[in-house]
Parts: sequence; structure tokens; C-alpha cells
Amino acid sequence: MMASRKAITRMQAIAVILVVVIATVAGIWYYTQLVPETNPATFSMEVISRPFIPMKGEKEIPMAMVGQRVVFLVVVEDTGEGNGYGKAVDISATASGAAVSVNNPAIKPGEVAEVIVIPDQSSTNKILTLTINGDRSGFKQTETVDIEVIDWEDDLGELAAEMRDKFVPWLASNHPELGITSETEWIGTIVNPGILVVMHYMFYSEDWEMYVTWHVMIPPYDWTKIYLRSRFTETQSSNAFEISSVQGEEEPHSIELPDWV
Repeated sequence: MMASRKAITRMQAIAVILVVVIATVAGIWYYTQLVPETNPATFSMEVISRPFIPMKGEKEIPMAMVGQRVVFLVVVEDTGEGNGYGKAVDISATASGAAVSVNNPAIKPGEVAEVIVIPDQSSTNKILTLTINGDRSGFKQTETVDIEVIDWEDDLGELAAEMRDKFVPWLASNHPELGITSETEWIGTIVNPGILVVMHYMFYSEDWEMYVTWHVMIPPYDWTKIYLRSRFTETQSSNAFEISSVQGEEEPHSIELPDWV
């Protein structure tokens, strides 16, 4: 009889322990799943202008013009444990006096978002302030960037496309791994308006950013160069090519990447 009572007591104790364990697990699940903003994982956020140079003045203000794109890249890094750690950060952006959009708006560490700003006519000769926000599980980061909108016209698009297309057949033949062919579709925009002698233009395909520059000089100094960046995995260009003389009809070749692209 005594042994039977001890067995019952032991079973009761085990049952109590099981109830406590189940309640604890349920509480942890509720805390982590139903209340995700209580303890969000922290992250850092960096905004990078494209291209990195040239800037204007000591405050390094990017220049833009009405109706043309100016591009900023956004990357994040996890800096603390908590809810949402390792998950995507939602990126949004606003600017008064411009149309703003975000490509790849949910990014994890190692991925890149693009913020596209297109100033409108009301912004001419003014300084725009772009506000970029990152949000994950209630933890937020905010960065602001000033953009100077100058009164300028884009008369380079046709010539820039000609310079770009001088490289495309060679890239298709010599670097097929890039997937750039005569069928690749591009959207273009002027870069660094107001800069003379060396012209700057940016083209975007679905996968690539192609930064085209060319030197307005007589041979043999009439070079043109392109820099390629994988849009959503890189913050700097990873390939660079040059035609040393356009009028000399020289063949493209690889060159060393400068730091500023």
C-alpha cells in the first residue's frame, strides 16, 4: 500500500514538472512569435551614392538634374541578437520635390537595395533632402542625404549609348558569363551633370549597372571606359574595361578598377 502511494506521488511530481516545462515552452513561443517588437535585433545601415565621386564642396553633396535619376545604394549589417536577427530589413525612402522609388526593398546582410530619386521641376537650383528608413521588427534606422539639383540639360544620351554599344559585342564574345548581349535592354541617366571634358553616364539592365565615361579629346587620348556592378549584390563595380582610342577603333581590354567606382 505504501509503495503504491509513493508511486502515485512520484507520478504526480512528474506531471507537475511536465506542466511547468510545457508552460515555459509555450511562454517562450508566445514571447518570440506573438510579440516580435519587444526585443528586436539591432542593425546598422549604410547609404552609398553612385558613383562615389565626384562630389561638390566639403559636405560632399551629390549633384542631380530634373527628370534624371540619381542612385543611392543601401546595405545593412546585424549588430545585435534579438527578434528578427538575420531576417530582411524593410527599406523605404521619401524626398519632397522628387519621385522616389526603391528597388529590392527588403534586404538581408550581403544584399543591396537601390534608392532612385528623380527630381521634378520645382526642385531646380535647390537642395533636396532624401530620407531613407530601415525597419525590422520595430527597430528603425534613418539616414538623410542632401542632393543639389542644378539647371542642366541631358544632351549626352545618344552619344553615351554609342559608347556603351562599342563594348557590347566584345563583352558577349569574351565575357559570356556576364550575360550582356545585343539583346540586353538598358535604361540610361546622366551622372555628374555639369562636369566637362570627361563625360559620365549610367546605364541599368535587369542585372547590371554600367557606368560609362569618355574623354572628349583628339586621338590618341579619346578613350572610353565602362565599369560594371552587379546591381543587388555589390556596392562597387567589379569589372572595368577600356577602349584606349575610339577613333583609332581599338579593341576593348580589361583595366584595373579605381577606388571611386
